[in-house]
Amino acid sequence: MADGGSSLFSGFRVLGLYSNHVPHALRYHLKHREFYVVTAAGRSFHTFNVNRLGIVAVSNCMSNDITCLAADRMLVFAASGRLVSAFARNKEVVMRYHGHQQDVRLLLPLGDQLISSDSGGDVIVWDVQGGDIYLRLHFDPNTFYVSAMMHPSTYLNKVLLGSSQGALQLWNIKTSKLLFTFKGWLAGVTVLQQSPAVDVVGVGTATGRIIIHNIRLDETLMSFMQDWGPVTSLAFRTDGPPVVASSSPQGHIAFWDLERRQLVTQQRHAHRTAVAAATFLQGEPLLVTNGADNAIKVWIFDQEGGGARLLRSRQGHSAPPTTIRHHGNDGKNILSAGQDGTLQSFSTVHERFNKNLGHGSINRRKEQKKKKGLTYKELCLPAIISFSSAVARQSDWDGIVACHRGRQATTTWNYQRCTMGAHHLQPPGGRRDSVATAVDITSCGNFAVIGSSCGRVDIYNLQSGLHRGCYGDEEKAHSSVVRGVATDTLNQLTLTAGFDWLLKFWRFKTKKQEEQLKLSSAPASMMLHRDSGMLALALDDFTVVVVDIETRRIVRKFAGHHGNINDMTFTPDGRWLVTVAMDCTIRTWDLPSGCLVDCFLVAMAPVGVSLSPTGDFLATAHIDSLGVYLWTNKSLCGPVGLHPLPADYQPAVETLPGVMPVEPEQEVTSEEADNAYQSAEQLGTELVTLSLLPESRWTSLLNLDAVKKRNKPAAPPVAPPTAPFFLPTLPGLTPRFSLPAATEGQSKMLIGSLLQTSEFCSVLEEAGRSGSFDCPLRLLKDCGPAALSVELTCLTSEGGGANSLLLAFIHMIDSMLASGRDFDLAHAYLALFLRLHLRSLSQDAVAMAALLRLSGRLEVVWAELRASFDQSLCLLSYTKSALL
Repeated sequence: MADGGSSLFSGFRVLGLYSNHVPHALRYHLKHREFYVVTAAGRSFHTFNVNRLGIVAVSNCMSNDITCLAADRMLVFAASGRLVSAFARNKEVVMRYHGHQQDVRLLLPLGDQLISSDSGGDVIVWDVQGGDIYLRLHFDPNTFYVSAMMHPSTYLNKVLLGSSQGALQLWNIKTSKLLFTFKGWLAGVTVLQQSPAVDVVGVGTATGRIIIHNIRLDETLMSFMQDWGPVTSLAFRTDGPPVVASSSPQGHIAFWDLERRQLVTQQRHAHRTAVAAATFLQGEPLLVTNGADNAIKVWIFDQEGGGARLLRSRQGHSAPPTTIRHHGNDGKNILSAGQDGTLQSFSTVHERFNKNLGHGSINRRKEQKKKKGLTYKELCLPAIISFSSAVARQSDWDGIVACHRGRQATTTWNYQRCTMGAHHLQPPGGRRDSVATAVDITSCGNFAVIGSSCGRVDIYNLQSGLHRGCYGDEEKAHSSVVRGVATDTLNQLTLTAGFDWLLKFWRFKTKKQEEQLKLSSAPASMMLHRDSGMLALALDDFTVVVVDIETRRIVRKFAGHHGNINDMTFTPDGRWLVTVAMDCTIRTWDLPSGCLVDCFLVAMAPVGVSLSPTGDFLATAHIDSLGVYLWTNKSLCGPVGLHPLPADYQPAVETLPGVMPVEPEQEVTSEEADNAYQSAEQLGTELVTLSLLPESRWTSLLNLDAVKKRNKPAAPPVAPPTAPFFLPTLPGLTPRFSLPAATEGQSKMLIGSLLQTSEFCSVLEEAGRSGSFDCPLRLLKDCGPAALSVELTCLTSEGGGANSLLLAFIHMIDSMLASGRDFDLAHAYLALFLRLHLRSLSQDAVAMAALLRLSGRLEVVWAELRASFDQSLCLLSYTKSALL
């Protein structure tokens, strides 16, 4: 059997995803007067403000990963495979551009056009608003493979194309003509960038050469050479100093002085991986960079000698995280250790509270580093495989202890200072081939218990970093690798689990073994819930056993995973145990009943899991994903119906947080359009249906005289007298103009009027003979209050109509009341009709008889409505006053 996903957890958001290898796009908002940077993150893009690097919006997901980005003043353009989409308000897709046969690699907005280039050699110019193809150019990839595009400043309708063969071409996209071909510099072009000077562009090549070229004269002004490989991006300063910045795949950035034609300074290791893009803000000494190391950085040039320093940044893991744990009792911070060797803290409240504790190093003193002559990579410690944290004494000394892959010594970290700690904890006289495999910090924050691959379990004082003893005879607690260590709340017991299938209980102070428990398989990991005294062990046979440390017996055993169990966590009350495994499932076990109560699948296998101390969020880390995913606990928001799941339960796939499912585009056929549901004009003949017209169209019909009197102008408009071509003057020494005598206005009177029958009268007369009044009613609905009054006035013979039209109008109102449709209009029209023609109707016996029948129908309809109203009011009054 299968279900629709998780009954207990719902996807909320993803933390720590900022950027990938796609170059960013920079845009300026005129109304906000602020710069925004747009970065790709998988199938969606994120928008950050440059002032604070706070996230502004996350776009809707595309069908595939985004391959390139571009932005203009209003829209953001993103390419995904062969499809190009335009996003408004940084989120919604407003236009899709179909036409490419290969994957799109380059985008260039140019006024009302968008230029895109794909890997097959097609360059298409699109109309941004309509989505039509304005121009299509095809290049042979073997002779001219388009690798860069740029619009030269002040060159109307011109675009400069660079190729991987080295040549450049200048095209007029309006006339579809090739204007000029530049031979190139015997190296593939990787970047084209407009300089602040007109006609001068910067060209970056695959060999690392940077050329400043005048395209008007076809003359190279200067060139530079960077030694770090191909040029990935170029950026010119526009705030004064003539400096150009070039980036490299090594993560370094070089700054070149265009006046002195030399290297000014360089920023090494600006990013851990290749710099995807670097852009100077217009008129400001700020440089925005992003890279595949999942980082966005803003650099400011305020250093002596033209150097830059890091002003602000947003960065996550450059390699997938392996271990995550909540830090603190409020559940607002998540510690994450990644394969990149860094230890970071992500805040669930706001990104400005994120912390990067940095990369572990072998020796922190620069003098000793220089003496040893070690490189940057040799000084870095391997990735953290396990860590433990405590908040009890973190303000006094280091509160985090971490084990590194392949190293015997463990490191301490300080959360408040966001740095690596002062101690390297290493057992005295230990074997050099052993490595630290498990770690735990006591609840008081004073001691750290560390297990190693040789079977040792050592205890250290965190304040001094001194060794305080070890467990077991002959300094070995187990005969094989230690897989897990834990201490209880009061520092009375120490629990260790080893690959020898044994779980051992030790007295913390005396370090003597009290008891041991034989397991059914080798344990892979261990997790202790200190408040309840429940110890969960994940075994190599894909089962989980729960041991009560008071009775020291196995109280629960859970089986159901079909892969290695990577991590597990308890809820704050100790009622549920959440486990994650390589079978891509996240399972929740209920300890009191011993049953599986929730299970769902995810797209990528989870490697780490942690439940907040408040129980509101579940955090997971996954294979090949750089983010930390948050799931909300639905049981805190309302009652959740959980029931035991059967053994053959087939879980459904739950979408990861922050990854919205993409609905494929569907074309609506004419058959589907005809079969589409349309609401009926009236649900039933016994019901009363009101019109959809606004109230102003019928409520003011009886007050038209008051409205006209209120809106009547104080005086009729008077046309100004026409001035003569030659202005007359009066005789005398002083020149004075002669003013014309005021003339009395003459009123134009209408001597006669030609009376003619209106369209409504003709249609009403024909409807009176046929008995169908839909057409005249439709005409009245289109009239305004004043026009409606004129139409009803013209029904009599004095207004150009006939007495038969009065009778036809009465029959029309009668049919409206009989059908129950347009109930409000029928009463409004009837009230105005009687006000205008009641005196004429009283002299017509046939019309009076029709009015009497209409009066009887009105009384019947109102009696039914009154009964329904009274019944509803009575029920409502009883509900409000009754003691329930």
